[in-house]
Amino acid sequence: MSVIEAIAAPFRYPFMVRALVASVLVGGLSAIVGSYVVLRSMAFLGDAIAHSVLPGVAVGFLVSGRGDRRALFWWALLTAILVSLGVGWTSRQGRIKEETAIGIVFAGMFSLGIALMSTVRGFAVDLVHFLFGNVLGASSWDITMIAIFGGGVILIIFLFYKEFLIVSFDPTLATTLRLPVASYRYLLLILIATTVVVSLQTVGLALMLAMLITPATTGYLLARRLPGMMAIGSAVRILSGIIGLYLSFYFGIASGAAIVLVAIGFFLIVLLISPRRGFIRRILRSAKEGG
Repeated sequence: MSVIEAIAAPFRYPFMVRALVASVLVGGLSAIVGSYVVLRSMAFLGDAIAHSVLPGVAVGFLVSGRGDRRALFWWALLTAILVSLGVGWTSRQGRIKEETAIGIVFAGMFSLGIALMSTVRGFAVDLVHFLFGNVLGASSWDITMIAIFGGGVILIIFLFYKEFLIVSFDPTLATTLRLPVASYRYLLLILIATTVVVSLQTVGLALMLAMLITPATTGYLLARRLPGMMAIGSAVRILSGIIGLYLSFYFGIASGAAIVLVAIGFFLIVLLISPRRGFIRRILRSAKEGG
């Protein structure tokens, strides 16, 4: 088999084409939103939202009676939004730190999800796809939802880019400019929640955090400004998705795990060779200063 044939072979199958489209769409979305997660040190929040959708998934399974994916999606999305708003509201009450609020909401929702799951026989089998992702099983409906909600998230970020930038980096200035800081904060939480849910099909609950922060952090190591960080992060995430799909196809590796491992591989390479923040650069600078 030639190189060209090896590259083209997987996409003779419709499910691989759908997987590629889904991975590319989710790639750009998760990297852009992940940039705010990294810069605002909200990694724990992304992980909490991902795991806190379990009650929604369980309720969707119970309501649909047969684990209909559309019902599971809508219930997961509703739960993720409520969790994100709950975290925002709880952290503003009684001067509770956001990390503490996230921990309380995360633990409560995750426990509720486990409790609901335990009442349904055979639910564990259907839950596997949500835990570890199944981008190879993406349907046309899944791609449509990713495109609609992902496009909406990116549009909102584009429209309110300056406001999000000010609120994220200088809340005092935002208050001085009379920006509704709390409203933008809640909106950002909703955008993160939406991104988490539409990305579950590719990498699942267990690996969602890696996809939010790894490509964005790679972009952070290379870029000086937020747009550059978003662009590089998106490129890394999309390449990780494509390479991960090939690894999954040819070596039988779980698609979600393959995508994450490739993304981490890119991160480690950049961590070593980054011209400004790389490990090798720091070693050379230290040796030069020492000499």
